[in-house]
Amino acid sequence: MIKTGILNPAVLGLLARVRHTNTLVISDRGFPFWPEIETVDISVVDDLPTVAQIVDALRPNFVIGHVFAAEEVKAANAPEKLTRHLAALNGLKLTYLSHAELKQRVPRAIGLIRTGDTTQYGNLILESA
Repeated sequence: MIKTGILNPAVLGLLARVRHTNTLVISDRGFPFWPEIETVDISVVDDLPTVAQIVDALRPNFVIGHVFAAEEVKAANAPEKLTRHLAALNGLKLTYLSHAELKQRVPRAIGLIRTGDTTQYGNLILESA
């Protein structure tokens, strides 16, 4: 029995399949469904959990080499919300792409974890190191 760390078996399954330079999408609640990739929906209610909380939970078990975010996230959210949203990325290489460019990367991901996050354009793509 797992006692600490990530307990969700579906999330653990996604992580187990990630290899060098593979990606994992962490999405907000409004992100569209992508039938091409496995989706683990862990949304409960608005902002539970958040994208930042999931990134915090993944970091001990996922060597993140690069993060991709939508450029639109900066203009669509209040500075305080944006700061909270990006706090989990401290020390990581972050590249902003247009929301359309970000979505073009989704079908190549190992999987997608959908959260209850209400941060507009708050989706992140984590690339393993």
